[in-house]
Amino acid sequence: MIKTLALPSKPSRLFGPNIEGLKRGKGYRVKMELSIAQPDDWHLHLRDNELLQTVVSHSAKQFGRAIIMPNLKPPVTTTAAAVSYYDSILKALPNNTNFTPLMTLYLTDKTTPQEIKLARESGVVYAVKLYPAGATTNSQDGVTDLFGKCVPALEEMINQNIPLLVHGEVTDPKVDIFDRERVFIETVLKPLIQKFPKLKVVMEHVTTMDAIKFVESCEEGSVAATVTPQHLLLNRNSLFQGGLQPHNYCLPVLKRETHRQAIVSAVTSGNKRFFLGTDSAPHERRTKESSCGCAGVFNAPVALSIYAKVFEEAGALDKLEAFTSFNGPDFYGLPRNTRKITLKKTPWKVPESYSYASGSIVPMSAGESLEWLPIFP
Repeated sequence: MIKTLALPSKPSRLFGPNIEGLKRGKGYRVKMELSIAQPDDWHLHLRDNELLQTVVSHSAKQFGRAIIMPNLKPPVTTTAAAVSYYDSILKALPNNTNFTPLMTLYLTDKTTPQEIKLARESGVVYAVKLYPAGATTNSQDGVTDLFGKCVPALEEMINQNIPLLVHGEVTDPKVDIFDRERVFIETVLKPLIQKFPKLKVVMEHVTTMDAIKFVESCEEGSVAATVTPQHLLLNRNSLFQGGLQPHNYCLPVLKRETHRQAIVSAVTSGNKRFFLGTDSAPHERRTKESSCGCAGVFNAPVALSIYAKVFEEAGALDKLEAFTSFNGPDFYGLPRNTRKITLKKTPWKVPESYSYASGSIVPMSAGESLEWLPIFP
């Protein structure tokens, strides 16, 4: 629900609002509020240990649930490890939070059908993540033989109705980094869906018009995609403007403006195949600002503000709630959240960084002013 309130720029001391001025919009500033069902984050990195303690509150106060990525060191390859990580997250949560972590397994060439069954029986594992070996942070243990060694696990995922979450990039060094998503679709994802048409697949953090067209061509409810704030707001120029910008570096890497526009058009169209997944990926500042910086954007503190900005600029605020709060749970077969949050059109400044004992983390849009402020009950 969208509320528009007109407030006098210079309030009258004695007589209150001027009704005619209100009707004509003269001397008034417009304040807007959005009331939406509490969103979920369908792609989140919380890390572990001290970093987990530092970042989890930013997501827990905004989102009802989140799909938690398993690329820790060591990766979360078993149900027992997923349950242990789940317990660690619960212990790190602030008091009086309703946040629920939805765990994932890290698919490897050695993942067995029995492990998939255990995952379903656990009640805490909701998906399995495919990382092509070497594709991104802590993916060195990822899949090398998807259509061979992984087939029994994929078949059991169909039996258990567990989605496969895909990091959609090839890792062949001969393929240009800006083309790796497109090549992955042609050489891996299309053959995968042809071979396993009943397998539910989420193409994570899509970055190209090629991915948009592919997801739109698939059967609704079978293939979907998450979309990040950075890929909606930024293009690859943002990596280099004013010098190298390490805090805008993520994988998949930002693409050219034509791709960004295609993503914005898709998510603001109301298409149910697309939903919120921040891919918020915190790294300590020194590991980003280094000679070989880590990939990942820490956007949890600003994600909802940026999504609202993008939808407002597209004239599609009426479609924001479905993208943030409905399409994800509908795809996963989970109930929608009933709790409400409010987004107020009021400026706020993003902190330059968030400090903790071992260092600091720089958020997306650090030091900038954003126009939408989330308010929580």
